[in-house]
Amino acid sequence: MSAAPDRQARRDRGIAALLWYGTWAASACIAIGMALGLVAPSGGGEGMGLYGYRFVQAGVALFILLPVARVALMLAIFLRERDYAYTAISALVLLIIAAGVMSGLH
Repeated sequence: MSAAPDRQARRDRGIAALLWYGTWAASACIAIGMALGLVAPSGGGEGMGLYGYRFVQAGVALFILLPVARVALMLAIFLRERDYAYTAISALVLLIIAAGVMSGLH
């Protein structure tokens, strides 16, 4: 009877770890980019300021991708647990996200 709560706790810890470390990684990217921008501001040329801007962009992109990664992780977890109803729901959410991205690109 304790197998289900253990599985739920393990699932929750995995998702929490993804969000925790992802948030720290994105924050670190943005902080590095801001520091590079302060050290050598890009006056329109190629330099450390431009690399700083790229780090900030990567950090923001990582923040945007974290919820998508969470849904993908949940899809993998539900598939491994053979919970096909929630697998289908997670796959549908990923398809909706992909459709939104594709419509936004056009």
